[in-house]
Amino acid sequence: MKAFLLPLLAGILCVEQAHSLVCFTCSEASSNWGCLAPATCPSEANYCVTTYLGAGIGGHSGQSISKGCASVCPSAGINIGILAASVSCCSSFLCNISGATSVKVSYSVLAMAILASFVYIRAGL
Repeated sequence: MKAFLLPLLAGILCVEQAHSLVCFTCSEASSNWGCLAPATCPSEANYCVTTYLGAGIGGHSGQSISKGCASVCPSAGINIGILAASVSCCSSFLCNISGATSVKVSYSVLAMAILASFVYIRAGL
């Protein structure tokens, strides 16, 4: 009987580990360094999610990063030069370590927008 219970217990433990997703979590951190706290997700959560918001005007810029578990993957992104936002998700152990670096404020687009603003102001348009 004991020989039967040991493989059964090992099987149950393996099944439980397969459904326990662990993700990094944080809420509105100013950098990815504030998002290194791991958490075990509830059983209905299949994804680790990272939300990135960034904005920059002139020499001032800021960003906000939030991470956690989710039951659906709301992947999206937008980058309009002075404002960037993205939501990315993944589904493996601590896979949301990055700060969604694929979408950041584009400084070349920002510089072009500022230059165009000065041209229009100077031309009186």
